Amino acid sequence: AKGKGQAPAKVNISAALVEDIINLEETNEDMKAVIEALKEDFSRNLGVRTSPGALDHIIVVTKDGKFPLNQLGQIALKSPQLLTVNMTSFPESTAVAAKAIRESGMNLNPEVDGAIIRVPIPKVTREHRESLAKLAKQSTNKSKEALRKVRSRSVNQVKKFKSKVSEDTIWLLEKQIQQMADSAAAEMDKLLAAKTKELLG
Repeated sequence: AKGKGQAPAKVNISAALVEDIINLEETNEDMKAVIEALKEDFSRNLGVRTSPGALDHIIVVTKDGKFPLNQLGQIALKSPQLLTVNMTSFPESTAVAAKAIRESGMNLNPEVDGAIIRVPIPKVTREHRESLAKLAKQSTNKSKEALRKVRSRSVNQVKKFKSKVSEDTIWLLEKQIQQMADSAAAEMDKLLAAKTKELLG
């Protein structure tokens, strides 16, 4: 058992055979998509720095349908403590836009002044940072759950071919899928560590 500690030799399963069983590229894409969604969630919902983009994704329900806030009004950062939304293009939607901001879960209390919505930005307290860090951990756990689903789906796909291909082939593919999942989970842990550091300093 001389080779125990060494990296396992790459065994060449013929690519054509693998493609008949499972599209690993697709599995990889699915795992990457889970990581991207987590990054997006972090940057969109868990930032302490205010940017005009912080309100972009708020969906406003108007009588003509649902629209992102940034399509209805011009969002500007007047100062670190104040965002404004200029609704002069769609003044009739000012009230519903203010309501959407208030109900966004971002702890904001907009004030309407004609067609301008002023959104004071609360000072970020230590508690707020800590609660954001908790949310970041919850989001990461949810993403890992999604990742496990991708992995299980792929492994189950491989297992369907048990009777058609050698056990070694099945084992190697399962191992490869597991390695992809491990590396995606490690990437998520890195994102979480960076986010926690940014929030808690």
